[in-house]
Amino acid sequence: MTDPSGWIATLGGETFRFQGQELVFHGFSNTFFFIKLLSVLNLMTGGIAWLNALYLSVFSFMGCWQLAKTVGHLFPDTPPLAGPLALLAWPSVVFWSAGITKESVLLGSLAWLAAWVLQKSYGGVLVRWYSVVGVCLLTWLSFKMRFFFAVFLLLALAHLLLIRVLQGIKLPLANWAQVGFLFMLFTGGAWFAGMVSPVFRANKFTSQLIYSYSELEKKSKDKPHLQYQNLKPTLSSIASYAPLAALNTVTRPLPGEGKELKYLVSGIENLAHIALLLLSVWAVVRGRAGKLPFTVVLAFGFYCFMLAALIGLTTPNLGTLSRYRVAFLPFLVLLLLQNDYVARWLQLLRWRR
Repeated sequence: MTDPSGWIATLGGETFRFQGQELVFHGFSNTFFFIKLLSVLNLMTGGIAWLNALYLSVFSFMGCWQLAKTVGHLFPDTPPLAGPLALLAWPSVVFWSAGITKESVLLGSLAWLAAWVLQKSYGGVLVRWYSVVGVCLLTWLSFKMRFFFAVFLLLALAHLLLIRVLQGIKLPLANWAQVGFLFMLFTGGAWFAGMVSPVFRANKFTSQLIYSYSELEKKSKDKPHLQYQNLKPTLSSIASYAPLAALNTVTRPLPGEGKELKYLVSGIENLAHIALLLLSVWAVVRGRAGKLPFTVVLAFGFYCFMLAALIGLTTPNLGTLSRYRVAFLPFLVLLLLQNDYVARWLQLLRWRR
């Protein structure tokens, strides 16, 4: 290291300096945070890129493995292969969460957080000080990597914890009551955040969303992309497009939308998403949704829908969209693999092995 004091100053600040030039980042810049993180890894590995990639890949794997193991342990009636398949073997999840990517840090920290909350909510394990320190570190990492992504998961997990506390004191809540409680928590949290900082107020959020959508749409004119013709910077307009945006995030691109190999591969995977979605809807209608507790399904489902809608509305470029959705896709696939029909196939696959 040629300038230790300069490196320490960079870690503690928001300015990147190199050869007399300065580049100032805003406080929520995940790009600059990732640069800082890589600088620490470079110090550990001597700047060997493949070692950096290995450390990040292992971190992502460990977080996903913890969640897959926790779900299988706490809910033994659920399909045992669902967690490993969704979190450790789903093609685009493996591709984007391995190597030197922001998604490797983000997904690893989010999955590990979810595993910790599930364990404390359903496992009855004592909370130790080093466990709390670890959770604080994971929360900090997830917030620094992608703030809004982390907010939605933390809100969902907080709701899950509160419901489990109420159930623990013998106050059962019907499914509709849990949904209503989550809605109140979400709207109350949004109102409080807007009071704390103008950044989180509705007009600021909607204008920034439209700006992100418009800028990326301009850059994607010659590539496959999403279009919302009458999208306006109002909460009502955004809410009306949210279901379509969420569906687009999970199912696009379709096969044939792009000539490049990456679009073809992503299209094939999206056909699997569509098939699982349709099968899951049919299973719910037939009362065969599976054995995962409704509170867990609600928490993960809320997180997946909110994130899918947000990504679909702000990221019209289908290539970028395929990468961003990795933050929620394994959670969604985990839910889609819970119904009794898929469980029967997974059990057959396990038996054959």
